[in-house]
Amino acid sequence: MSTPHNIEISLLGRSFKVSCNPGEEAQLLAAAQYLDRKMRDIRETSKVIGVERIAMMAGLNIAHELLSRGGGNREPEYREKLQSMEAILDKALADQDALF
Repeated sequence: MSTPHNIEISLLGRSFKVSCNPGEEAQLLAAAQYLDRKMRDIRETSKVIGVERIAMMAGLNIAHELLSRGGGNREPEYREKLQSMEAILDKALADQDALF
């Protein structure tokens, strides 16, 4: 198992060190850039003041985007789990029918 290490990201001109697993640096940096853009948009287009409030609004906006797109593109995973659960229920009901 690989040991996480720290990388530096920037949000609204502030630098932060965050833990990251090896091989995931590019994804984390892309996520930080996306969050930074969202935070800058909120700061420039709204009356929200304060970094914490801007971060909270950006987080809410990103969560809304994710959920409105079907849970972050995990629909195939959910469909597979539902089909598996459905098969288990069908078998249980078939076994139950055999009793009567």
